[in-house]
Amino acid sequence: MAPWIALFALPLTAAMPAPTIAPDLLAAAADVQWVSFERTAGNQIRFPITIDGRPATALLDTGFSQSAISRTWAKNAHLRIDDGERGLGVGGSVAIGQVAGQTLTIGGLTKSGGRLAVIDLPAAATGGDGAVDAVIGADIVRHYALDIDFANRRFRLLPSGQLPFAGATAPLEMRGPLYASELRLGAMRVRPVIIDTGDGSALALSAEAWRALGPARPATTTTIAYSVAGPVQSELAVMPGVTIGDADVGEAAASLEGERGFLAQIGASGRIGIGVLQRFRVLLDPGAGRMVLAPAATGDAAPALRSTSGLLVGVASDRLRVLHVMRGGPAAAGGWRTGEEICRIDGTAITSRYLTDPIARWAIGTPGRVVQLGLCNGPTRALTLARFY
Repeated sequence: MAPWIALFALPLTAAMPAPTIAPDLLAAAADVQWVSFERTAGNQIRFPITIDGRPATALLDTGFSQSAISRTWAKNAHLRIDDGERGLGVGGSVAIGQVAGQTLTIGGLTKSGGRLAVIDLPAAATGGDGAVDAVIGADIVRHYALDIDFANRRFRLLPSGQLPFAGATAPLEMRGPLYASELRLGAMRVRPVIIDTGDGSALALSAEAWRALGPARPATTTTIAYSVAGPVQSELAVMPGVTIGDADVGEAAASLEGERGFLAQIGASGRIGIGVLQRFRVLLDPGAGRMVLAPAATGDAAPALRSTSGLLVGVASDRLRVLHVMRGGPAAAGGWRTGEEICRIDGTAITSRYLTDPIARWAIGTPGRVVQLGLCNGPTRALTLARFY
């Protein structure tokens, strides 16, 4: 079970002047211009773009208020960076620069002019799965209908108002710079809820929303998140009876933010990430006021699984590094520590294909199973899986 990843950038300092932006050019055949994507180790959408005609990689992130390029890219392109802004991320504030807008090509969309944010985009922001060159945020995609086909790992931008498939619907609007909807936890309505395609987890709830559940609150453990603002630890619970509009989600894992967490600071009650969205084909069209969810036809649609090991790990080429030991789990009882490295699982060596190998499911295996974990420094430890939250 990998840690969840979230990326955000919202201005904290004085508002910047509105830039003059050349009209976006959405090709007439945009409906057939799909953009293929892959999933990062942090469960994000990574895809190819071009910046001023040069190939690059980007994350699709409706949780970003302003699209950004990496500081490394900007420096390599010898761009003038105007620093001095600060932004709010899940892990705290981040430094944000600005550059004159470049020409971005994203599938059937070409966008030129304006300004782009400049931020550090370390490999840790993708779960240790390599750095990216850019983040395409809500400032660009909000003007269109965003059709994400998780089953075939592709997305496209369409004119707002198009309805390319049928499904359950939920309200969708822009709350300031971010996509916002609502959900239900049993009989309790939670709103506003941010729709964040840059968050690899399932759900997040504010401290206020969690308290409102009262004595029906489920058991909790701990988890850890990484963002451009750094790591943050939070509580984690599995929520039953989740619905989004007319769509039945069932169970979903939810991180629980503190009193002064990101959600509280932006006035939101929750967040919906890829961990839930991936169960559906998704249409996000704030211009038409709707989100459409059609059940996916792949394994991505399976209900969210919970850790039975109590270990959150990062993936390197030939090893797993323990990033967090979950409170109350088998790993905590067995004395595991952050930073320890695993090179073998039941005698099988970790390889670069680990993320797509069935062996990667050991951490969410059947309670009672005994897994032999070989440390990279020699010894092997037995870990008995158990349900603990």
